[in-house]
Amino acid sequence: MRQQTMNRDWIATARTLSEALPYLQRYTGAVVVVKFGGNAMGDDEAMAAFARDIVLMRQVGVNPVVVHGGGPMINDMLARLQIESRFVRGKRVTDEATIEVVEMVLTGRVNKRIVQAIMEQGGRAVGLSGKDDDLMLCAPDDPELGFVGKPVEMNAQVLRDLFDAGIIPVVAPVGGGRNGTDTYNVNGDTAAGAIAGALRADRLLLLTDVQGVKGPEGTVLTELTPDDVRRLTDEGVIAGGMIPKTETALNAIENGVRGVVIIDGRVSNACLLELFTEHGSGSLIRPADLPQLRGAS
Repeated sequence: MRQQTMNRDWIATARTLSEALPYLQRYTGAVVVVKFGGNAMGDDEAMAAFARDIVLMRQVGVNPVVVHGGGPMINDMLARLQIESRFVRGKRVTDEATIEVVEMVLTGRVNKRIVQAIMEQGGRAVGLSGKDDDLMLCAPDDPELGFVGKPVEMNAQVLRDLFDAGIIPVVAPVGGGRNGTDTYNVNGDTAAGAIAGALRADRLLLLTDVQGVKGPEGTVLTELTPDDVRRLTDEGVIAGGMIPKTETALNAIENGVRGVVIIDGRVSNACLLELFTEHGSGSLIRPADLPQLRGAS
């Protein structure tokens, strides 16, 4: 006869699952857009862990959309092909040769690797770019930057069709032009924000390599309103690389996204902590008229 001694870890796991029930119920049918990038994309173990979390989200009734970047992979391929980059005000100029590499790397190598990782964890996933079914039509963001685009028209129906089929969309931030021929490189956070807005997503999760938005004393701010973000930006507290992320958050909220969270993607199960626990993870930016967003509200 086999006997087992009750283990404290098992009891804690069961308690965690039980306490998660109201949060699981709260997100049933919700759309959650996740921007994935950074060091985790080059680490097989981190990639597998991320994919497992996304599959679990789908399994409990959430409709996740993964939007990914791939800057390091693009840089590597440009170097291998000996294509030199030119910069204007610190931003890379995307000429015809560069946009070909961008599209090849993002829609090919990077996108399919994420799709494969999700499928290896038992999920169903389809990779696509903003060019597919006119998901994301773009205009030039700055003529001096060449084929760097900003989304101007969105067709989110293709993503809803995938939700209905039980499939997780994995989107490369490459958009088409209104003329039907041009291709544009889109910042990954910008693309994720535009997709979240088009879907009126419940959450946009921006995974990054910092803990969140820090206040004047250097501590992470767990919740902010758009007015808080603007004030901290004017005061210089929000600065540097955090500004584009908070700008993405403000635009997404203006377009109907219920909440944007800037999360440390280096933390294990960061997305699950945000969605299915009371305390959440990272910095939540929410409309001022929605005072309680975390947890089973």
